Amino acid sequence: MSESLYSPPPGDLGALHDQLYAGAIMRFSGLDAMRELVAHARGFVEARLAPHDPVRIHEALDREALALALADVQRGFSRDSEAKRLWRALFEAAGLDPDDTARDRLLIRFQPPVPAEGGPHRARSTGTVGFHRDSWGTNLYAQVNWWAPVYPITHERTFAFLPDLFDQPIPNDSESFDLAEVMERGRLAGPAADRGRMAPAPLPGTDLGAGQAVVIDPGEVIAFSAQHAHVGVPNLSGFTRISLETRTLRLSDFIAGWGARNVDGKAKWIAHGMFRRLSDGALLTDALQLAPLAPFHHGLG
Repeated sequence: MSESLYSPPPGDLGALHDQLYAGAIMRFSGLDAMRELVAHARGFVEARLAPHDPVRIHEALDREALALALADVQRGFSRDSEAKRLWRALFEAAGLDPDDTARDRLLIRFQPPVPAEGGPHRARSTGTVGFHRDSWGTNLYAQVNWWAPVYPITHERTFAFLPDLFDQPIPNDSESFDLAEVMERGRLAGPAADRGRMAPAPLPGTDLGAGQAVVIDPGEVIAFSAQHAHVGVPNLSGFTRISLETRTLRLSDFIAGWGARNVDGKAKWIAHGMFRRLSDGALLTDALQLAPLAPFHHGLG
């Protein structure tokens, strides 16, 4: 979907976020910090999964061992001080103000190929993400998602947007989604377990149309509103997809109530507790005196 990716406006952070909240998908290229982050991520997974090739790791381990091994890599990467430093350097290179930006967990995601037998991978560390808007689960409409491949990807090994649905209501089950219950279930379940429903989803029988697959090069990164509908593409490539992702909030927009328009989200909670201020690592809940989960009073439109 290269025709749907836009270069960010130079030096105008307000304009960048306004365009993101209106549905633009921004592609950042040529940033040294992103190239350094990819190089670090490759070194990290190659060291942790040695002697196996990371993109063929699914050939070396059975389903449960694979889920456990990749969950361990994910935990280590999200805590890695160099990964944190490089993500901050990337955000600063993209123009974000560390004092006015909060970020979510730094995730390295693995998507093994669809197994020939035994059904799809369902552990959190290996499962393909189903169709969703992030805003259905978090109720944060100033949230921006960041995504980048670690190794080359193809149309068979990526995720897809449905950009025409950005401002169109989609029948969904967010009204019955309880993030507090999901978080507790995830805390109790083992890393190789099928954790069941982890996010709101469209109602059965909803016609969603076709997605537009994202193919960008390692060393590039895209940013998009949490309101964008997107879905993991079933991996038919024979290689494990490895990618980086996180989410940010521009605090001044969040405080002002500015962001993408909510057209169909009805979940119970606002997920403040996921974010830390970029400049000092302070939890958003502490920095702004907020509850980790606060009741959401939805006003659509």
